[in-house]
Amino acid sequence: MKIGVSFPTTSIGHDSGAVREFVQTAEDLGYSHIRVLDHVVGANPDKHPEVPEFYYTHESAIREPFTLMAYISGFTERIELVTGIIILPQRQTVLVAKQAAEVDVLSGGRLRLGIGVGWNPVEFTALGENFRNRGQRIEEQIEVLRLLWTGNPVDYHGRWHHIESAGINPLPVQRPIPIWMGAGAPGKPVGPNRVLQRVGRLADGYFPLCEAGDTARTLIETVKRHAQAAGRDPDDLKIEGRIELVGTPEDWKTALAAWEELGADLVSIGTARSGFNTTNDHIQAIKTFKDIA
Repeated sequence: MKIGVSFPTTSIGHDSGAVREFVQTAEDLGYSHIRVLDHVVGANPDKHPEVPEFYYTHESAIREPFTLMAYISGFTERIELVTGIIILPQRQTVLVAKQAAEVDVLSGGRLRLGIGVGWNPVEFTALGENFRNRGQRIEEQIEVLRLLWTGNPVDYHGRWHHIESAGINPLPVQRPIPIWMGAGAPGKPVGPNRVLQRVGRLADGYFPLCEAGDTARTLIETVKRHAQAAGRDPDDLKIEGRIELVGTPEDWKTALAAWEELGADLVSIGTARSGFNTTNDHIQAIKTFKDIA
């Protein structure tokens, strides 16, 4: 099982030197990938009572993932670059295809594109997209992305996308770039069944949004069952678990064994919820985990 790290974006904030130090340490330690989250804008909770819960706000420093990964690709050689996740329906599909292809080229084929539908309608309004039909649109977006990554020119006429003999250049190294999917929200890992069906039908991999345990087992079994119902080999749908580095190193080791028992292909360790105050705190945590893994 491969082990990567989640980039502690809200903790590292604006310090580009700290970005380099954290990511370079992760690569030097032998971690397989770095996982980056996405929010284009943050909302002021005091002005948006219609949103039931905020996981990030206008005061949270969150880096733009494609730009950040392009920067990272310039000083790394091996570590895989993963979005966990890009909120695809709030972004222009063809532009995402172009940005992702550029990161894949710059990194020598190290991009894995995790996508999801998002949870915050305020972001969709700010970006001029419809929050209510995001689930329907993402399926067409996935189809368009894969076409644009594998051919040039492309002709496509769908419900939301119209491309007339046009394409991106350069094409990515990976043709197509792997598309992984998340479902649910922090604290609410069990998304609607239609979303889990979508994962099983369309995704190359799945991020369960929970710790290892009965909920994760049920979710993994569900998406793999949907994959099989769609005529796919369920083993082709890969799984990446998550471990938050809270508690003791012995707790972390137990969590790692639990994901292995569930058959996860990869796991990401996260330090953002650990109460660390400095970049060095985050670095020391991933060093400690590597010692026990």
